[in-house]
Amino acid sequence: MTYYTMKTKFLLVFVLFFLSSMQAQQKPYLDQSKPIEARIDLLMKLMTLEEKVGQMNQYNGFWEVTGPAPKGGDSGIKYEQLRNGWVGSMLSVNGVKNVKTVQKIAVEESRLGIPLIIGLDVIHGYKTISPIPLAEAASWDLEAIKKSAQVAADEASASGINWTFGPMIDITRDARWGRVMEGSGEDPFLGSKIAEARVKGFQGDKIEDLLKVNTVAACAKHFAAYGFAEAGREYNTVDISNATLYNVVLPPFKAAKEAGVCTFMNSFNILNGVPATGNTFLQRAILKGQWKFDGFVVSDWGSIREMVNHGFAKDAADATAKAIIAGSDLDMESHYYVTELVNLVKSGKVKESLVDDAVSRILRIKFELGLFDDPYKYCNEAREKAVIGSKANNDVVLDMAKKSIVLLKNDNNLLPLKKSGQKIALIGALANDKNSPLGSWRIAADDNSAVSVLEGMQRYNGNQLTFEKGTDITIGKTSFVDELIFNTTDTSGFEAAKNVAKTADVVVLVLGEHGFQSGESRSRTNLDLPGNQQELLEEIYKINPNIVLVLNNGRPLSIPWAVEKIPAIIEAWQLGTQAGNAIAQVLYGDYNPSGKLPMSFPRNVGQCPIYYNNFNTGRPVNSENNVFWSHYSDVEKTPLFPFGFGLSYTTFEYKNLKLNKKEFAKGESVQISVEITNSGNYDGKEVLQLYIHDVVASIARPVKELKGFELIELKKGATKTVTFTLNEKELGFYNNEGTYLVEPGTFNIMVGGSSDKGIETRFDLK
Repeated sequence: MTYYTMKTKFLLVFVLFFLSSMQAQQKPYLDQSKPIEARIDLLMKLMTLEEKVGQMNQYNGFWEVTGPAPKGGDSGIKYEQLRNGWVGSMLSVNGVKNVKTVQKIAVEESRLGIPLIIGLDVIHGYKTISPIPLAEAASWDLEAIKKSAQVAADEASASGINWTFGPMIDITRDARWGRVMEGSGEDPFLGSKIAEARVKGFQGDKIEDLLKVNTVAACAKHFAAYGFAEAGREYNTVDISNATLYNVVLPPFKAAKEAGVCTFMNSFNILNGVPATGNTFLQRAILKGQWKFDGFVVSDWGSIREMVNHGFAKDAADATAKAIIAGSDLDMESHYYVTELVNLVKSGKVKESLVDDAVSRILRIKFELGLFDDPYKYCNEAREKAVIGSKANNDVVLDMAKKSIVLLKNDNNLLPLKKSGQKIALIGALANDKNSPLGSWRIAADDNSAVSVLEGMQRYNGNQLTFEKGTDITIGKTSFVDELIFNTTDTSGFEAAKNVAKTADVVVLVLGEHGFQSGESRSRTNLDLPGNQQELLEEIYKINPNIVLVLNNGRPLSIPWAVEKIPAIIEAWQLGTQAGNAIAQVLYGDYNPSGKLPMSFPRNVGQCPIYYNNFNTGRPVNSENNVFWSHYSDVEKTPLFPFGFGLSYTTFEYKNLKLNKKEFAKGESVQISVEITNSGNYDGKEVLQLYIHDVVASIARPVKELKGFELIELKKGATKTVTFTLNEKELGFYNNEGTYLVEPGTFNIMVGGSSDKGIETRFDLK
């Protein structure tokens, strides 16, 4: 290196240092040597009230950002607000070029240069799509679920996104509600474990991991009780007891908070007559008070405005005041904060300290993401090209998809299929569908980018495989924002399907829901196979009963006829990009299914809501041989398939359930051990499930509660001893005042492979 080169480099370093020093003097909050809280304080002292309120304002993408700036109208106003620093966050702006454009305006054209948080609904993948969350929950594999979220964060961050509106951790018991596909099912214990896994998958294991380029801020939603919407109808009323709120609804949110989740989103519903967005009890007393949450709360889309519709707020100003007082920090697309809040503060109707609290929370996340130090850290086009759709990411979602599949029935060992010498008829429009398997909430995914079941099975070319559609499920266009129209009349493809079934050794029928039939605002009052698929199934059964039914769906279905008649049934959900490969590997035995249901399947929709952790009632059984007991007169009260159910190509036997002590005192723990043997002919995995029943308590307790599970892998013929530990954390409950109690008494214990059966013992807590 020459003297002149060295001198030039020295001068360049000096100039950069000088400019940095000047900038730090003008904008002291950019001084990276200071702690985050000090930087927040320095910035807040420089902000006008209008700029503070601007940080509490979030807009959806409102113009073609790489095109000319909008002039006039609503878009023109929003654009000027962006330049003035009156927009703190944007959503639905993705792709490095687009994100860099809006970020550049916020950072380089506004007075203080405060960067934007860029959000998107990255729910089960960005471009490379994982199984829907309910399907992932069926894996009970927390590490796989965490890796799936990591892939979503990896691709979203590579495309400029730094905040996802997930995970959704609403507990729900009603399959009529379309958003069951987005959560983890009916159980708060399993839901809490999955909430933690997803938060850490998106954000990393510790808050410092947010500085990495491949993580994003997560958002726990919907706070709270959205999953209990009456009749499973979207946006509907919620009316539940405090016992249900504290013991069922809130635990996954508490787990997400303890995992370090950056943000919460409130819900559309009322609770105790108060919309969640304006609910001080939820947001101030519990979340920010008892739990000491220091991130921020974002409203759901327009939910501040919707408080007027609820009849809880008089007008825009009233809704704004009630929302900020209750603890809603960021306004998503109501536009009320930016138009009303400054005047409310100046008139004394809202304290500026509430604005300061909200803004400091929002700024804290921006600092923790490292946006002030590098506003364009998520805007690397080379990384965008390298990461999105990579083989490594596809490998992860394929693994996740296989682990999500649940074997519901396998009479006569019809499965796995032989790899050669069989004539197989593959029937069903969903079998050749490359779009529906992507499921709902795949906003950034390319249409028709999934591997179809047909494509997956064609890779096993030792058999004669013939495909026939049989029937269309829908008529006309299918999209995320439109109601689907189902085919109930056109059976013109039935004959061709019956002809190939007639000569087949095995018929694989792929039936279920379209990917856009579940998700937000996709409530159903029937949980059967939509359209004329049931008719097709029955017609094929008359021709050839040797059927493997592969279900593609986003919620539990009611299929009693199929369960009675069809010898083999696989619950394959909507499995994402690698759906067809995953299903084929399970059908042909290259992967032994190990999934367990995270939600009970009803016999008919009249049983909804149905869940395993119910209460005994005063008349739980027919003890006197008469009609006066808790039951239905037309169907059994048990589910078609219970929570935790799932078969394997092998079998497992449980024995020698032991306790290290039969009684113990508060503050101590008890160890429970059980032997499990793979008694079948295949290597396989099993999810051991531990349930308790607090026999007598100060408030009635459920007949069973999941309090532990372990996923193990066993070679055929192998035996393993598994040990669980229970302590006060698992044995207690919340009373109606929200106080956690651990009461002495007798506890029944059950360990098995499902919530409906296992081996039992009991102990006493003194």
